Amino acid sequence: MKYTKATFKLTPDNETNREILVAYLSELDFESFDETEQEVNAFFPINKVSTEAIETCLSTLPFQVNFSEEQMPDINWNEEWEKNYFKPLLINNQVLIRAPFHKDYPQAQYEIVIEPNMAFGTGNHETTSLMMSHLSEINLENETVLDMGCGTGILGIYASMLGAASVTAIDIDSWSFEAVVENSRLNNVSNLEALIGDAQLLGEKTFDVILANIQKNVILQDIEKYISVLNDEGLLIVSGFYNEDLEDILVKATELGLRKVEIKEQNNWIACAFQK
Repeated sequence: MKYTKATFKLTPDNETNREILVAYLSELDFESFDETEQEVNAFFPINKVSTEAIETCLSTLPFQVNFSEEQMPDINWNEEWEKNYFKPLLINNQVLIRAPFHKDYPQAQYEIVIEPNMAFGTGNHETTSLMMSHLSEINLENETVLDMGCGTGILGIYASMLGAASVTAIDIDSWSFEAVVENSRLNNVSNLEALIGDAQLLGEKTFDVILANIQKNVILQDIEKYISVLNDEGLLIVSGFYNEDLEDILVKATELGLRKVEIKEQNNWIACAFQK
């Protein structure tokens, strides 16, 4: 798959404005972000995000942003990740995430091999790490798990390793479906079903644990549907939003009868667990 890189230069350029920019851009179909000292970069499959949509998004910001776009060369992403981005990652001293090309890495109780596909889903983003930390602390033995916005499938794969009876992984992107199938094979996970779509795919099947590492607006839009397929006493764990968005999530969840169990935070990103 070929990608476009959008480069954003902010005036004034500071951490707060960068966080606001990424939060606004996250409402579009960008697959990943990275930053340098001079700029913020966002990546998306060619033709997935229009220039007009980006300009409309930027026009609502309270500071100036100039942006440019360029088509990424058709390069070896494994090699690029190995050199610049994806390093072996140990979470909670319990689970190691690495790529097939990594040769030097620590030992851990659980080891997940992920074929990198841009940035989301390698564990290096705070929200993925936070979600995995939640999973490490709950008993998943013989539980049924749903992973909404599954990306590379890392959360569902980890749930399977922790003893889940079955995992359903759903994402709107075809690249995610392909990544989940490949990564399940790499990790010898046979009880994970990958599907392409959104919450409209949810029918009569119910789940003991639902994971949704997506975006604030998608969570607020679909949380009622998640609850409808969540078993009594089941857990809903959500992430993909900033600390300043937490209150909106808490209010909606409380209105729908969920009980807050635990909140985790890392670099202003939040992952929150609720019980039905």
